[in-house]
Amino acid sequence: MHVLDLVARINNSVEELDFAAARMYMEENIEILNKNRNYLKTNARDLLEFLTKRMEAGQQPLTRKDMAVINAVNSYASNFDLRGLKVVIKDHSLLFLRSDIEAYLNSDARIILEGMGAIPKAG
Repeated sequence: MHVLDLVARINNSVEELDFAAARMYMEENIEILNKNRNYLKTNARDLLEFLTKRMEAGQQPLTRKDMAVINAVNSYASNFDLRGLKVVIKDHSLLFLRSDIEAYLNSDARIILEGMGAIPKAG
């Protein structure tokens, strides 16, 4: 894919608030984009900077499967389905040991998981 085509796709994704697609394009081409960051719009540039800092810190990006698990947990927590929540957490316990997982959880999931001891309590 040509650099300008890639930049156009990322800029369009960011404008349409499709950050998942923009993130995917950026993670696959992060070195190229860091060299050509002047072609990106401001919001896309900020997202690239955020992803670059996370990768430099050694944090692995979430996969599509991880995001599906997080969405399931958020859904179960919103519906207060503790049985489903426990099954998902039991099957994917390593995902909830990550330090950045709390940013992806809704308030219901965060409160329930803190009460269960699956994630550390905030502050």
